[in-house]
Amino acid sequence: MGNKCAITADFFSTFLDNVSELPRTFRHTFEQLKEISMLTRFSRAVLAGCILVAHLAMPALAATTAAPMPGDIRTVTSDAPAGDYVLDKPHASLLFRVSHLGFSHFTGHFARFDATLEFDPKHPTLSQVEATVDPASLESDNPPAGFLEMLRGKDWLDAGQFPRMSFRSTSITLSGPNSARILGEFTLHGVTKPVALDAVFNGGYVGNKYDRRARIGFSAHGSLKRSDFGIVAGIPAPGSNFGVGDDVEIVLECEFSGPPR
Repeated sequence: MGNKCAITADFFSTFLDNVSELPRTFRHTFEQLKEISMLTRFSRAVLAGCILVAHLAMPALAATTAAPMPGDIRTVTSDAPAGDYVLDKPHASLLFRVSHLGFSHFTGHFARFDATLEFDPKHPTLSQVEATVDPASLESDNPPAGFLEMLRGKDWLDAGQFPRMSFRSTSITLSGPNSARILGEFTLHGVTKPVALDAVFNGGYVGNKYDRRARIGFSAHGSLKRSDFGIVAGIPAPGSNFGVGDDVEIVLECEFSGPPR
């Protein structure tokens, strides 16, 4: 063949010596190319050109990937109407977590609870929520014999003496496009204290042929100190984790059913 491209292993050695910032992957490729004697001079030229172009394009590629991606912040839209909503119990859960010896977080839940919501999508800070919980419905996974009875008993929740826990919102403050802080009065163990919940609105819809009533959904979490409510059994001594923590984390997932279409 005439006009063969006279590119040899010497070319790769010179190129590697003069391009100190060549990415590791490309440098490794060039070093391999020096050792592949069966490649034609033309093939080596094509490969070298491709790698060089890729190297020169890397700064622009890096700038592109570093830019924020659209859709990172998403606003949930909903056509759910204003009105009175009730908890859809099959699609709701109320969990709590508390430190156990500092080794793990014991997780339990309440099987019986209810809630109502006055929902105003145009003025969400005017919405109001009330909830009640049956403390005797406390459950946990794989409880030892007598364990749940102990938690429901006098040293802990004392469900016989205080058969209802309740929450009533007193104010709602928006904290983001779809989130809010709900401040309310929480009653537990016969004591009422303010508790805050951070809630996220997950969306909703008007009634349709599959679901006659409007539906909306929320996720929320909060925390409290059980000692504030007179439940002090097992709290570790200062500086120790030996016991059951004072801080109780609350986690809620809730769907509400609203006005019919």
